[in-house]
Amino acid sequence: MAEHTLTFDDLQKDTEVEGIVPGRVVKIVVVQPAPTPAPATATVIYTDPDGKLGSELLTAARLADLHIVRKANAAPAFDGDPTAFRLASEALRIRNAAAYDPMSAVYSSSIAPLPHQIRAVYEDMLPKVPLRFLLADDPGAGKTIMAGLYIREMLLRSAAERVIIVCPGGLAEQWQDEMQSKFSLDFDIFSPAMVAASPSGNPFREARLLIVRMDQVARNDEFSAMLRDPDVRWDIAVVDEAHRMSAHYRNAYDEMDRTRRFALGQTLSQTSENLLLMTATPHSGNEADFQLFLTLLDKDRFAGQPRGQHNHQHIDTKDVMRRMVKEEMLDFDGHHLFPERRAETVRYPLSPDEASLYRAVTDYVRSGMNKAQSIMSTDKRRGNSIGFALTVLQRRLASSPEAIYRSLVRRRDRLQMLLEAIDRNPHDIARLLAAPSGNGSAPGSTSAPNFDDFSDLNDYDDAWDEASEDSQGVFENGADAIVDSATAARTREELKAEVATLNILVSQARTLRDSGNDTKWRQLSDILQEHILDTGTSDMPHKMIVFTEHRDTLNYLERNIANLLGRPEAVCTIHGGLSRDQRKTVQERFINNPECRILVATDAAGEGLNLQRADLMVNYDLPWNPNRIEQRFGRIHRIGQKRMCFLWNMVAAHTREGDVYTRLLSKIGTMDKAYNGRLFNVLGDSKAFEGRSLSDLMVQAIQRGDSPEAQQWLDTVIDAGVTDGLQKLKQEESVDRESFLHLTGADVDAERRRMEQHRERKLQPGYIEAFFVEAILDLGGSISRRETGRWEILRMPQEVLRAAEQLNRHRPLANRYERVTFDPAHVDDARNQTKALLVTPGTPILNAVIAVVLRKYAGELAKGTIFVDDTDSQNERPAIVTAASQDISASALGPRHKGDSEVIARQFDYLQVEDNGDMQTLAVPPYADFRAPTDAERRQIDAIRACEWFTIDHSQELCDYVYATCTAKRVTQLQAAHDAERAHVWERVKQRLDSESNYWWGEYLRIQESERTQPGKKQPMSSAAAYKRAEEMDARLKERKAALAGPDHLHVSPVRLHGLALVIPASLLAHDGEGNDAADEGDEQLPAHMAKETEEVDHRGMELTMEAERRLGREPHKMPHNNKGYDIESYDAHGTKIIIEVKSKIDLPGRDYFFATPSEIMMAKTQGDHHRLALALISPDGPEHDKIRYVAHAFDRIVPDETIVDAKIYFSKHWNNGSDPF
Repeated sequence: MAEHTLTFDDLQKDTEVEGIVPGRVVKIVVVQPAPTPAPATATVIYTDPDGKLGSELLTAARLADLHIVRKANAAPAFDGDPTAFRLASEALRIRNAAAYDPMSAVYSSSIAPLPHQIRAVYEDMLPKVPLRFLLADDPGAGKTIMAGLYIREMLLRSAAERVIIVCPGGLAEQWQDEMQSKFSLDFDIFSPAMVAASPSGNPFREARLLIVRMDQVARNDEFSAMLRDPDVRWDIAVVDEAHRMSAHYRNAYDEMDRTRRFALGQTLSQTSENLLLMTATPHSGNEADFQLFLTLLDKDRFAGQPRGQHNHQHIDTKDVMRRMVKEEMLDFDGHHLFPERRAETVRYPLSPDEASLYRAVTDYVRSGMNKAQSIMSTDKRRGNSIGFALTVLQRRLASSPEAIYRSLVRRRDRLQMLLEAIDRNPHDIARLLAAPSGNGSAPGSTSAPNFDDFSDLNDYDDAWDEASEDSQGVFENGADAIVDSATAARTREELKAEVATLNILVSQARTLRDSGNDTKWRQLSDILQEHILDTGTSDMPHKMIVFTEHRDTLNYLERNIANLLGRPEAVCTIHGGLSRDQRKTVQERFINNPECRILVATDAAGEGLNLQRADLMVNYDLPWNPNRIEQRFGRIHRIGQKRMCFLWNMVAAHTREGDVYTRLLSKIGTMDKAYNGRLFNVLGDSKAFEGRSLSDLMVQAIQRGDSPEAQQWLDTVIDAGVTDGLQKLKQEESVDRESFLHLTGADVDAERRRMEQHRERKLQPGYIEAFFVEAILDLGGSISRRETGRWEILRMPQEVLRAAEQLNRHRPLANRYERVTFDPAHVDDARNQTKALLVTPGTPILNAVIAVVLRKYAGELAKGTIFVDDTDSQNERPAIVTAASQDISASALGPRHKGDSEVIARQFDYLQVEDNGDMQTLAVPPYADFRAPTDAERRQIDAIRACEWFTIDHSQELCDYVYATCTAKRVTQLQAAHDAERAHVWERVKQRLDSESNYWWGEYLRIQESERTQPGKKQPMSSAAAYKRAEEMDARLKERKAALAGPDHLHVSPVRLHGLALVIPASLLAHDGEGNDAADEGDEQLPAHMAKETEEVDHRGMELTMEAERRLGREPHKMPHNNKGYDIESYDAHGTKIIIEVKSKIDLPGRDYFFATPSEIMMAKTQGDHHRLALALISPDGPEHDKIRYVAHAFDRIVPDETIVDAKIYFSKHWNNGSDPF
């Protein structure tokens, strides 16, 4: 029969049409014909399968390209291909992974999250839309993991596409590695070369996942302007070490000293939808500065500074900030994550020769520093260089005889060369003396900075943190050049005298070095012999990290330790001259090679490396920044460390530096141990010691000398700094307790229950693997199984390659992949060194495959299909099964939003309605266990479908059921939380802006009166400026009131159904018996009262398993008969869930196999260690003789195969591999 030619009249509301949007079936909303006498055209408005509105102008000729899949209000034809329908349905489920599985990011990442991390992401961060949050957990808490988990979850939920991470330069590569290796997120690191390569000239416009070095952009006007471009918007901005974005109020009129980093933070605050700030040191003790920092989160809520009697009042931050200290962190067993730590000060006396050299060099340094002070008044840059050079020289003096000798030789030689240059060019003496070499770098580069800009070691340490790992060697060389050549000499005679002094010092240092008289090394040698050489035959011998500040000392220690141990292979080193790859190689050797016992390192190993295989640490050189001590200790005292950690801090007695640190460490040792680590961080502040940093204090101690008065002054300043620092910590914790998270055992159990609740919906790896393999083959590609859990893609389908390019032209796919895997545990494999590509939801390769499958088979979903269910758990009645999705939206709350609507929850569920009207939701889609009907069965099914129920469209019933049973309760809960959050934010914003408004109106009146009565007096601010501030506060209050104060009802999108499948129980179909349960050999031996596979066999197998679980102390629960995937779920005392598939067999010769459905296989693969296969051997002699064994990972080696419905598995093989229940 000829096909009907479509007209515009056929496109009625709710008609489903194929051909308007390529590869998609859309639903007609309305057709608007063009007015006559225009050509035969009409505007068609439609919704796509995602519920988004679209429109297109169609001509009459275009109607020939359209195909009506389903007429309005008509039942589906159910004539879609079952295999294609099942594949498209699974593609849809994976694309909606985050809606189907609310913790999809956890299960598709290579991480084992901890309770405090789960709580941070899923309770403190994700529910906040938009997120404006300060994550301030202690160092080592895994803030990078929390940020990555949040980013991945937001990407999976389609709540974000563009993400920027801003971090110190030295951490950029680490962030890139962590995001890729743990979350399969491919971030680019911004570089100046991207500007030239950008089509628009602004790479920030095109970038999707970008890491930016903080100072590279903050200190570059061109890059900063690009980031402020109105077309640059970010869905998520993450700032690591966010405390660097500091600012300070200059006076009572809110004028501020704003750093470039703070300006960068303001830009991110204005251009990002969600802003996550991360730091372990959010509060330096200055409440006004802290609140100014918080304006990056909400400039209205934290506007202005504390004033008058409320100057020290701490504001409410519980909903915008979270803090957790190490001592409060627990694992899922309720044990503390961090073991005990102990620190000891090793105070050693200098020998007479060492003391003599120390005094001589210190006198030289002190004299040079005094000259530098006078030079500062006329040439600040040169004075800075000299002061920096002499300070570093003094640090090397305390490091080792080798370091000071080498440094003095280099300095002597360089100044001798300078003297010779002056003799050749006597008229150019001023320029030569003022121009030490080794400075400078191109704007925006990551190489060595200009050392002339450094006023002290704080600047040096700060710049070191910003240096990329591969440029730290250049950085060190640049510092050496300044140390070797910066001189305070102003004439040839002064320079000649300095060279003569250096000759004497070199000779004295050489004598000491050659004598081998090194007291400090002997102290380290004693530690090594006690803890490394004399450790018995422990299976886990101690490993140690020795930190030094200087490369010369590092080389010296490497030789000495190798000689002491008698094994050069026992020592390895990390320093700034090694590339990132070289450092990784050394790290792997130190961690994994039992022969390698000692790592000697500079601060190149102080950040970014996880070295918890070591449990001993020595600070051979103590840094002049206290928080670096904690940073170093954090390399070993971190999550994953199982042993008590020991730290030895080496301090030379009767030296100025030694006196400072002896007093400091002694004072800290008398304080509450719970604060020790955090106290180091506070004392690292640039104003911790009566307005000066520790390095400034060191320099002043050297300049003041060692008189009793100088020592008394030093002790007083240090004691006050430590006491004040501790007071700040305690005050912060007491006034802001709600921001501090204190985990209890009950909290841990709650987080475990949260994970267990969603584990059943986990897709990785089983379901992802089965879908991907089938899809690649279906689309014409080639993929083969290799090692366990690993595959090789021999040919990628061309459609997939094209789709990937369309989705992201910056991340094209390869035509072949040597190894891919779906399980993080199989990324690496001992049998094949190739690292496998991890395929998870959200990765480009899986996104492209899903896009092609849905485009190719969208029509099959719209048509619907028919399945036959002949599993043991089949229903008694025909049913329609479908997937349903729905979005819940709310107005955004942030300061940069004005009523914008954002999705706060997305649901994706499976529904079933039987022909008697009974409806239910399904935890797992059952399609995998169903098969296509045979031709004979189709004829029977057609007869069944003649009933009126099958001719009616049940879509609206299903949609109503979704809202009534799933959505309504969720909306009520979300509405209450949304209203409470809006009310809380509005209360805080109103309180702050009202206060600021009152203050500025008061100031306006006061200044105006002063201007009137004292017209000649200079005012700190004009009344006009105060008036403008007051009006600004009123305007901001009015704007936020409009956004927050009124009612705001959540918006619920219409329910969308995705493909209807008619499922017919096989029991309703007549069969001729062929191939169905033919008698097996040995069946005649069965007792008459026990027919094979009877209910009694199944019942006894279930009861046997239930009793085994009770004996293990778990609480088992039988699942409903029609549950797909497993039979029993069992909970231990902590709430951890084990799922069990039970297979029973009569203990007689005969059939030695059982069948496992695809759902059972994929569920087992997905659940991993949480799955058991229970094999019940049922005795003909009675239940008391029944036996049971458990098998873990029973189905891991079964390869997905779309050609089978059930897998035939040998009982005896698994029985022999099993064990007693566990």
